[in-house]
Formats: sequence, C-alpha cells, structure tokens
Amino acid sequence: MDKKGTASVLLGAAFLMATSAIGPGFLTQTTVFTSQLAASFGFVILVSIILDIGAQMNIWRVIAVSEKRAQDIANMVLPGLGYVLAFLIVIGGLAFNIGNVGGAGLGLNVLFGITPEMGALISGIIAIAIFVIKEAGKAMDRFAQIAGFVMIGLTVYVAITSQPPLGEAVVRTFVPEKVDFLAIVTLVGGTVGGYITFSGGHRLLDAGIKGREALPQVNRSAVSAIGIASIMRIVLFLAALGIVAQGLALDPKNPPASVFQLAAGNIGYKIFGIVMWAAAITSVVGAAYTSVSFIRTFSSTLEKYHRAIIIAFIAISTIVFVLIGKPVNVLILVGALNGMILPISLGVILVAAYRTKIVGDYKHPLWLTIFGAVIVVVMAIMSGMTMFTELPKLFA
Repeated sequence: MDKKGTASVLLGAAFLMATSAIGPGFLTQTTVFTSQLAASFGFVILVSIILDIGAQMNIWRVIAVSEKRAQDIANMVLPGLGYVLAFLIVIGGLAFNIGNVGGAGLGLNVLFGITPEMGALISGIIAIAIFVIKEAGKAMDRFAQIAGFVMIGLTVYVAITSQPPLGEAVVRTFVPEKVDFLAIVTLVGGTVGGYITFSGGHRLLDAGIKGREALPQVNRSAVSAIGIASIMRIVLFLAALGIVAQGLALDPKNPPASVFQLAAGNIGYKIFGIVMWAAAITSVVGAAYTSVSFIRTFSSTLEKYHRAIIIAFIAISTIVFVLIGKPVNVLILVGALNGMILPISLGVILVAAYRTKIVGDYKHPLWLTIFGAVIVVVMAIMSGMTMFTELPKLFA
C-alpha cells in the first residue's frame, strides 16, 4: 500500500471509530449532561478524553502487535473467553443498532416529514448499499469521513449561533463547580465501550496495517479517533451551553433537537435532522461491521460470507425497528451489559500484552498498563452499580 493509501486507511479507521461513537445516544447524553452541569461539564469531557485515549491506545496497540482480532486474543488468554466476548459484542451491537436505525429514521423524519419507520427503512437500504459495493472497506472509510465532517461543520455553526460563554467554559473545564463521576463513566462507555473502540482497530487489521513497525501509525490513528469524537462532543457542549446560559429550557423529549432549534430556529431544526441522520447512519455501519468482525474468524464459512452477514445484521436491525419500534427494555438491559464489556475487553488486552505467545518479545509501556488497569477498575465498579440499579427497575 502506498503512502496515500495508508494515510487514507488510517484516517478512515479513525473516522469509523469516531462516527461509531457519535450516535443518537451521544447527542442526547452530551446535551442532557450540559443542562445538568452547565460549564462544569467541560471538566467531565476533559477527564473522559484522557481515559478514552488510555483505553483505546492499549487495545489498538495489542491488536496491531499480535496481528489478531480481540476475540482471538481473548481465546488465547483463556480458552472460550473470546466466544463470550464475541457474544456480548454482537448482542450489544444488534440491540444498539436498532436504536441507531431509529435515530436515522428520526433524522429523515425531521428533514422530509416522512414517518420514522419509513426513514429507518431508507437509511437501512443506504447502509446495506455500502457493503454491496465491491470495495466496501474504502466506501465505508470515505462515507465515515464525509459524514463526520458534515456533522462537525454544521454543529460548529449552531455553536456559534448559540453564543456560549467561552471564558466560563474554559475556567470550569479546569476548576469545576461540581464533579459528576457517573457522567464521566457514561461518556467513557459511550466513546470506547462495547464494540466502538474495536471498530477502528479491526479496520486497520483488515487493511493490513499491523505489526510492531506499524505502531507509530496505530498510535496516531487511535489518538486521532478520540480527537474527532471529542471535537464533536466539545462543539455540541458549547452549543448546548449557549442555550442553557440564556436560561432557555430544553425539551425533555428531544434535548439535542431543542438545542439546535433554539439556537438557529427552523434552519437549526433542519440541521439537527442532518446531524442526527449522519450520526445514526454511521453508527449503524460501524456497529454492523465491528459486530460481525467478532465472529468472522470462528469459521471459514463465516469469513467467506462476512459481508453477507453484515448486510443481514443491518437488515434485521431495520426490520425489528420498523415492526416493533425501539425495544426500551432490551436497550436498557444491553446498555448495562455494554458498560461491562469495556472492563472485560480491556482487562483481557492488558493480560495479553504480557503473554509472549500472543505478542512475542514486544514490551508494553508500563504507564499504559497502569492507565489501563485504573480504567478497568473504575468502569467495572460503575457498570456493576448500573446493573444493580437498572436491572431491578427493568424487571419490576
């Protein structure tokens, strides 16, 4: 692969991971937490960015050095663990994809007035079309990049229109009035939890960017991915902060839509439709690609027909949404499970980093190991608390 091709893949992997993270949940979380914490949410974003980089660099580096996907690494750490991890990722990815398809349908509903179900159907067909193309990898990379630039550009416009108090935002990012640990964990889980962090790591592997000599490129792509997602998070935070600082109330039924509408009127509402659709459709593509990448190495048949399985994955997500709408109970249950995936997957990766049969004579940086271990402990505690609080409500 020439330099231009390599650079395109590195950027594509970064955008695939970032746009997988930026979904309907991402837009809602950011807006709701801004309304609760105001300028102090900047501190939450800062801490979550640091934790995201720590988790992502650990995972992407070990995948690159071992030249294996996460499920195969897990099976080498403990036989059978890779199948458990793959099961969690696929079930989580499928459930969240139903929500992502619904978000895409809502985006087209805002733009064109069609029903969310019809919008979901059209979006599902567009997502499937990407994987029907012969050069599906390149098409996916390009689609993620274009959608990412569109989302960020339009949200920057809305942020400027809402006139946020920038000085206060900067001060409270470093000296917060209040700290919300649940918000930090929610942001970390929503950026590098579940299938999301593996989307870019597995994409680099598929494109042949692997081995110890590729580590500088892998590091750059991993940090770029967090950077892209974080730019969107910061810009959306500023847009919402401008509205909150004016004392305007957000619509609890659709907080991000009300930010765009209050900031820029009807044009802002239409911009929200574009941003919501772009965020949701790229998450549909990322979730399907990554979820299937967790099972394709288990047999030659799955490997041979992996593209058809990705298409089926998107089709099932779309049909479920169109027929029964968003299954809230399933999303809550799988949301709790998804929170548990990061400590499990990152824990496995940290153990694998010190197994010579997996990484050879590669020496994993000690600071990254310590960083990763802290993230595992914090996320395990918080996801455990979520399971105990959410599950009783679910089955009450």
